[in-house]
Amino acid sequence: MSNKHVSTLKILMVVAGGALVVRRAVRDRAPVRPPAPSPSAVTGVRGLKLLVTAHERLADGVVGIRLEGHDLPRWEPGAHVDLVLPSGLVRQYSLCGDPEDTSSYTVATRLVEDGRGGSREVHEQVQEGVELEVRGPRNRFPLVEAPAYVFVAGGIGITPVLPMLRALPEDAEWRLLYGGRTRASMPFLEDVEKLGADRARVTVVAEDEDGLPDLDAFLADLPEGAAVYCCGPETLMAAVEERLPEGTAPHLERFAPRTAAGGDGEFEVELHRSGRTLTVGAGSSVLAAVRAELPNTPYSCEQGWCGTCQQRVLEGEIDHRDELLTDSERGDSMLICVSRARSARLVLDL
Repeated sequence: MSNKHVSTLKILMVVAGGALVVRRAVRDRAPVRPPAPSPSAVTGVRGLKLLVTAHERLADGVVGIRLEGHDLPRWEPGAHVDLVLPSGLVRQYSLCGDPEDTSSYTVATRLVEDGRGGSREVHEQVQEGVELEVRGPRNRFPLVEAPAYVFVAGGIGITPVLPMLRALPEDAEWRLLYGGRTRASMPFLEDVEKLGADRARVTVVAEDEDGLPDLDAFLADLPEGAAVYCCGPETLMAAVEERLPEGTAPHLERFAPRTAAGGDGEFEVELHRSGRTLTVGAGSSVLAAVRAELPNTPYSCEQGWCGTCQQRVLEGEIDHRDELLTDSERGDSMLICVSRARSARLVLDL
């Protein structure tokens, strides 16, 4: 194997914290809206108040939490929810429980030592008996119909994939590559191995036991029309995309938005309905500038993950820095928390 491929394959051993961003590879499904929502004191977005009834260790550095309520919105594999943590931080986590269970949601997160604090708060402060606001669920990583499926998961990236495996028909053609630093650090490992035991569908690669996985071999000879799903760090996404045949569009779920090319210079934003013109500095964001004038403008993650701050653009060229919006949405809207302007001026329908 080339040095290039060895270096890129090391990413399968990189473990991320579970807060995520998704890129739509195919069609969209309408988000499910929770009934009788309650207002959030954090950003003005509405959500449900659910009780944490379980907080348990799932693997080394990984905890799972169960949040209970009544008549919760149903969800499909690939969906995620926003958790408003006690500090006010908002983080997105894949649902990894039973989609038919309308009394609880289950999520899991890995502790990121050098992260922005969300995973540590979930690990250390979110305990049984705590009430959290939950928004969603939303699904921008849906399980589509296909003649065959190929899954690649790195570490905590198994969380959205597990409900997909459970939802597939018994006779479906699928295979999974699941990588991690050690078997002890890989959540839901026993569940995954049981699902694929009868036909040896699951390849588990623990670096301390097996060394580096052969991603080239795993992605070779893809079945015709196979849907390829991958969840994990950005380098894993890139490695999978690099190895797929031309014309094969993978379904990807990321833990952070991919940085877009483009300058960070100053530009103007006109708020069309408000009749105000703002200056967005090089070190600021459109969201910050807009909220200084319109404090009730909704937002949530401030990382381009959730889509809460999406606004219609009437004029100007957008520098999109998210991976949530579809191509059609990008034509006349933007996520103002991360995206900027390629032109000197943007006009928003605000």
